[in-house]
Formats: sequence, structure tokens, C-alpha cells
Amino acid sequence: MNIRTAVLADLSGILEIYNDAILHTAATLDLQPQTLAERANWFRRYNDTYPLIVAEEDGKILGYCSLSPFREKEAYKQTVEISVYVHPEARGKGLARRLIDRILELGRGAEHHVVIAGITRGNDTSVRLHESYGFTYVGCFQEVGYKFDAWQDVLFYQLIL
Repeated sequence: MNIRTAVLADLSGILEIYNDAILHTAATLDLQPQTLAERANWFRRYNDTYPLIVAEEDGKILGYCSLSPFREKEAYKQTVEISVYVHPEARGKGLARRLIDRILELGRGAEHHVVIAGITRGNDTSVRLHESYGFTYVGCFQEVGYKFDAWQDVLFYQLIL
């Protein structure tokens, strides 16, 4: 298993994972599968300050993790939002933990101060994972998304690096 910085050639694997999450989970509140062009635009936002990494094995992308700007205002520049997605066939094998280990290391190296995680209520596995890193619950945005014929709450956690 190789955890490394994502490159453009990884995009189809990243897209496959993300579109599966759109269609089958409430981990993302996107409703329609994305195209390769849409994900390419998304990909361009990442750099050394806002890293995007992948887990790759035998040429297959099994997961990815990123740190994105939390808000656009300059005072927020050291606060980032974490995202982690794992291919359905690779879940439950500790891959998300390996990705988060690396992305937090990169976040510290980029001198970020706070990492925010927005987790849709009901994703208890993600809550436990983030709590195991010391993320603390800071609040709930109630019924902010509508997916799978139900209102979705988003729980917010933060980690001060």
C-alpha cells in the first residue's frame, strides 16, 4: 500500500470512490454523480498548503483524503476541513486511519492550526474514527441537507493541532 500525493492520473479512481459515496451513502450531500471534468476542477484546488493524498495498491486507488480551506476569509487560512473516502471493497481494513495519519502530518507541516470534520449524523464509524484522533464535538447543524428522502444533520468536530 502506497500513501502518496494525488496526481491527475488518479482522478478516475478518485471519481469512482466519490460517485459511489454520492449514490450509496450520506457521507457527502452531493446528490448527482460527478463527471471527470467536474472532478478535474475540484482537483486543481489542491497543493502543498491544501494537500490531497491517495492510497494506491497495484495501480488501484483505494481511498483518498484531503485538507480544504474551511472558509475564504484570510483569518481562517490556518483552519482546514478534512475529507476522507475509502473504496467500498477496502473499508474496515484501517485504510482511513492510514490516510488520516498522513494528512494530519501534512497539515502540521503546512502550519495549519485547526482541522474541522463535518460528519453526517448516523456515520458512527467516522465519528469514532475522528474521536480516536482527539477531534471533539463542537455542534450540529440540524436538517441542513435533504438526501435519501430524509433531512440530514451534520455534526461538526474539530482538532486543534
